[in-house]
Amino acid sequence: MNKRIVTLGEIMLRLKSPGLERFFQSPALEATFGGGESNVALSLANFGLDASFVTALPENPLAEACIRYLRGYGVDTSFIARQGERIGIYFLEAGANQRASNVVYDRAHSSISTAKIDDFDWDAVFDGAGWLHITGITPAISASAAELSMHAVQAAQGRGVTVSCDYNFRKKLWKYGKSAPEVMAELVKYVDVGIANEEDCQKSLGVRLEEGDFDHAVTSGDLDTARYEALAQKMFATFPNLKYQAITLRESYSASHNGWSACLYNGSDFYLSRRYDITDIVDRVGGGDSFSAGLIYGLFTGMADEAALSFSVAASCLKHSISGDANLATVAEVRRLAGGDASGRVQR
Repeated sequence: MNKRIVTLGEIMLRLKSPGLERFFQSPALEATFGGGESNVALSLANFGLDASFVTALPENPLAEACIRYLRGYGVDTSFIARQGERIGIYFLEAGANQRASNVVYDRAHSSISTAKIDDFDWDAVFDGAGWLHITGITPAISASAAELSMHAVQAAQGRGVTVSCDYNFRKKLWKYGKSAPEVMAELVKYVDVGIANEEDCQKSLGVRLEEGDFDHAVTSGDLDTARYEALAQKMFATFPNLKYQAITLRESYSASHNGWSACLYNGSDFYLSRRYDITDIVDRVGGGDSFSAGLIYGLFTGMADEAALSFSVAASCLKHSISGDANLATVAEVRRLAGGDASGRVQR
């Protein structure tokens, strides 16, 4: 428990229209920061673990504010390379009811997209580290970011560091000439703990079942959990290096109402979590990252597999009630919900 957890990826300036407004319905945008791997690091630091975030940021006041944001939540920023020209931006318009949320990226030529392997001291990054977490987002940004991700997982594995990866498929990002499966299938060969939804397995890695329609199941709420077990088993058959495959099960009734659960397969046992009915969603961005952080926390601190799954699903359920990218729920709050207290009563 004295080892560090390292995450590698991009953090961006997040510009969101106020409340549930359309873009520039009023002349204002709410400015915060967010990104898949930074969200995981922040959540883990908030849970009390030693978490380091590795990225590249330019030398300007926006980057300084971003670093202060991370440090303010206890994230170690000492391995951030200061190079490049800009911090990436993403614009968010939150959906409601039958109107979907919308994300617009402005992250081309960001510092992490131009960073090189030699910009980082990998011996220092992994000194005392026990876990590395990455996602499928960083390899999608640029060819050099994909090389950076591959080097990180290889360096981690060579040092006996556990590697987790959220396969996150982002169709708006894969623009530099390589398809997601071309890159990700090689990278996942170095992964111990895979995290995904059904789309990520299919579109990031090309692993799919022969029959059935996951998309219809997700939008109708008619989920066949046996098919998710079969998908997890196929992931293990395709990538025999995996020790765990987690798959989140989101039932999207509307932008404001989701069913939420997950499953975990360890090569022999298949666990299915309880299902949460999440109504009146405050902010679902970062929901998957909060699940990843919860699962890492559970496995890293020695929880039994089923307990780790329960913790991670409860953590991500609570994230849907918190605005911003990162999950600010505490361990005590997560344990309370995982233990069955979903009343939301005032704690006095």
